[in-house]
Amino acid sequence: MATVTPEPPSPAPYRSWLPRLTSKVMVDLRIWMTVFGLIIGLVFPFLVMPLGVASGVALRPLFFVATIGAGLVVSQVAYLLAHAVIGVRLRALAQGMQQVETTLVDATFNGDWAACDPESCKVPVDSTDSLGAVAASFNRLVEGLATSHRISDGISALGDALAAHLDLAQLADSTLDELALRTGCDAAALLTVSNGRVELAGSFGIKGAEALAEGESVREVLRAERAIILNLPPDVVVTSAVVDITPQEVRVVPVRNGVVIVGVLVVAFARPCSGEAAAVLDATLPGLGVALSNALNHMDLQRVAALDPLTGVFNRRFGLQRLREEVGRSQRTGDPLGLLMFDLDHFKAINDTYGHLVGDRVLQAVVRSTRSVLREGDVLVRYGGEEFVIVLPGAGRDDRQAMAERVRRAVADSEISENGQHIAITVSVGGAGMPDQSVRVPEDLIGVADQAMYAAKNAGRDRCVMA
Repeated sequence: MATVTPEPPSPAPYRSWLPRLTSKVMVDLRIWMTVFGLIIGLVFPFLVMPLGVASGVALRPLFFVATIGAGLVVSQVAYLLAHAVIGVRLRALAQGMQQVETTLVDATFNGDWAACDPESCKVPVDSTDSLGAVAASFNRLVEGLATSHRISDGISALGDALAAHLDLAQLADSTLDELALRTGCDAAALLTVSNGRVELAGSFGIKGAEALAEGESVREVLRAERAIILNLPPDVVVTSAVVDITPQEVRVVPVRNGVVIVGVLVVAFARPCSGEAAAVLDATLPGLGVALSNALNHMDLQRVAALDPLTGVFNRRFGLQRLREEVGRSQRTGDPLGLLMFDLDHFKAINDTYGHLVGDRVLQAVVRSTRSVLREGDVLVRYGGEEFVIVLPGAGRDDRQAMAERVRRAVADSEISENGQHIAITVSVGGAGMPDQSVRVPEDLIGVADQAMYAAKNAGRDRCVMA
């Protein structure tokens, strides 16, 4: 059943006990003051007779003319005083309203709201009566309009930041920078939730931000699927996995794409979060959910595109890209760089004897054995067929020789059997490196390592040769 939203009550109509005479309030005021002065002039002679003024004097036509004239003069002076006291304030209020109106019209087309900031558009509040209340109400309207525009600008800026990046790290950095600017938060972190894993995407102002992924507040948000607000007393300084300030408020908010939680946003304030900041945060979350989901999907696609589907190591295209990066770094810094190239010995015979499915298992076993001896940061690449390349950042000649021997022994010790028969696997390894080899481009370094690998094959296979 459809629900009907009730209309908000209309303000009570303005009513005056005096009828309106013209379309201008000040003209009406002048007319009514003139009528009042005329009545006072007519009544005044009768009022002074009980005070001892003789009727022959009080009721003389000349006395009537004098009192009527005096009443009219007093009424006009009173009108001029009212105009001077009230009119100037009404004009200031009208000018402020006109400025706001002009700004609204212009900003509709050019988006510039700077012409009517609260300081320039406010009118002075110098009375405590109804006129002062009107001026104060107008000033609150201007402040509310400015707040609305700040919120709108903050949401727009955050929307631009979310739309500008597909890379997860760039998205996180850009979003957190804009959040700090638009909400005044003192620390923040963005975590991703994907395939059951919670990982830090970016942060600022937080000690041990990586630990947030295992923090109780983040786990509670994921369990309850709702935001939590931690209001901490000023004398509590939280270390380890929270912020390196003394926060009064920490908001831990789930980030959804539809009904699926794709991230968690942690925002900390040294002072309680303002209503304006909360409005910007709430309005940002839907767009952040979509952008975060797109970035995670993009990262998954990049990962799939970079991996060889059979062995799960980097493919040739991505491997050459990483090698270019490392060669450039080595040329800039002078740090050593090692490169190993190895090929399975007699792999064609294995395929011919046992079939290509067994050959695939052999390749997978070689990759597992090789990975088991590599260092963190080393890059294993399937260069083509049964040829593999290992990029060794920071490895000198002795390091290359030692790693080549470890790879050769690890592969030789691997066990593959088919129908109860053990399949022996060996590799021939060639090595090259910088700055030992003078090369300009990554392909030159691969060429030198390839020659060394073929030298190992020609020397009897199952051995290592360094260029």
